[in-house]
Amino acid sequence: MMGILDGKTLLITGVITEQSLAFGVAKYAQEQGAKVILTGFGRVSLVKRIAQKLPEPAPVIELDVTDQEQLDGLAEALREHTDRIDGVLHAIAFAPESALGGNFLHTEWSDVAKAVEVSTFSYKSLAMAALPLMSEGGSVVGLDFDATQAWSVYDWMGVAKAGLESVNRYLARDLGPKGIRVNLVSAGPMRTMAAKSIPGFEEFEQAWKDRSPLEWDLTDSEPVAKACAVLMSDLLSATTGEIVHVDGGFHAIGA
Repeated sequence: MMGILDGKTLLITGVITEQSLAFGVAKYAQEQGAKVILTGFGRVSLVKRIAQKLPEPAPVIELDVTDQEQLDGLAEALREHTDRIDGVLHAIAFAPESALGGNFLHTEWSDVAKAVEVSTFSYKSLAMAALPLMSEGGSVVGLDFDATQAWSVYDWMGVAKAGLESVNRYLARDLGPKGIRVNLVSAGPMRTMAAKSIPGFEEFEQAWKDRSPLEWDLTDSEPVAKACAVLMSDLLSATTGEIVHVDGGFHAIGA
């Protein structure tokens, strides 16, 4: 049986462990027929080991999205594995410890700038780096966390995510004429390595348990992976600039 991603080649960032949302996306994408190429930053050897645990072991390219030289060389590195990219997953976020955990009023600009550079500006940087291999169009998808509210402990990462949502709209505007759709998946909280680095993360877990109308499993990445796969397939060919919520319905329910 054909999958919804048959014949497509995807570039997926953000795989660190098997619990990473990006790993779930890569796994499901392969199950739906896609060829997957991963990027790794810092601990590239770790990403290469994790890549071997996919249904089909995937190549890994080193990429620091804050390093312009590496961004400029991405297309050439990708050409060692493919002549085109049909979809890109941006699953990258980082904020220094001082930018999280209730320190909002006292965070220094240098730490805020790092959070915005890595978590927000890199969405544009990654899309532009992959653009030379997307001459036939395609889809760019980013992982988001609802930025319409001020969250306890999330602080400047919440601001960075608000910026990500705005960048999503502007990228949709500017890449649409090139046949490239740009959308975000706003996921509920997951027990990933990134989540564990947020002080007080357990507050999110309890909130979802209390308010989400659909049961939310903090360890199951497949609902998010399925949404990403649909957005990178041809099924939503006229959808761009959108934020698809995969959060058990939490965002729609008031206190």
